[in-house]
Amino acid sequence: MVLSMWKNLLQTTKEKIIQQRRMSLYSQAHGYEEELIKKKFQEFAGGSINLSKEDNGIGILTLNNPKLMNAFTGTMMLELQERVTELENWKEGKGLIIYGAGNTFCSGSDLNVVKAISNSQDGMNMCMFMQNTLTRLMRLPLISVALVQGKAIGGGAELTTACDFRLMTPGSEIRFVHKFMGLVPGWGGGARLMRIVGSGAALQLLSGAIRVDPERALRLGLSEETLSSSDEAAALEEARAWLSQHTEGPASVIRAAKEVVAVGRELPMEAALRTEKDIFGTLWGGPANLQALARRPKHK
Repeated sequence: MVLSMWKNLLQTTKEKIIQQRRMSLYSQAHGYEEELIKKKFQEFAGGSINLSKEDNGIGILTLNNPKLMNAFTGTMMLELQERVTELENWKEGKGLIIYGAGNTFCSGSDLNVVKAISNSQDGMNMCMFMQNTLTRLMRLPLISVALVQGKAIGGGAELTTACDFRLMTPGSEIRFVHKFMGLVPGWGGGARLMRIVGSGAALQLLSGAIRVDPERALRLGLSEETLSSSDEAAALEEARAWLSQHTEGPASVIRAAKEVVAVGRELPMEAALRTEKDIFGTLWGGPANLQALARRPKHK
């Protein structure tokens, strides 16, 4: 009886956490017309967002539109949402690497899409759609890494901030070029950048549209490491090795660690503590915990 009640409580807790993770930032009450902007996006095809899931629990998400430096077409924005949903349902996942085909990361939005939705309503719908998608990406219970090769500019720079970590290759750059378009970030990159590097540095990067090379990114805390190779395949292997340090262990524990950090980042302290307690409860007495106790580990 007690065991059954405990299992039901754990299931309810897990479902509550999943529901919170997938919650949309915007609805019709905010003037958000998701189906309208999806219909618009479908008019602008090209490129793809590819996902492979490896046996070690690491997913590889590839931005694949190299002819346009992996700029997001309309259908790519739709596919990104679909891939995020797939990752939300991947119970064995522990980590995620996002990178661009053709040895460059992403140049933001395809200008054909930008010009076609230049009216205010479409622009705001696109903004809310991408904020929703990238927030769900950031909340995934996977430790995520943006592998920055070549250029990550505009919306591509914003995408890097939706990842937990950033790795850069020699000669690469991150640049928020929005002011040259008469804009500020619209996919949530400004708010996330401020949390990563602080308000002063974020203001400099946005107002100056400064090129952030690997050395500067390390100084700012925008990047964790500069990889040794600029070759696409070699850099991807280096990124796998780097991420594997943080994904070694049971998926339940790695995913819970990410969730604890995610709620601490977003919620007020009291709410974060209560959610951390709930996440802790899903692990205490669980298989990974009991196996660890049976090994009687000694921490050195």
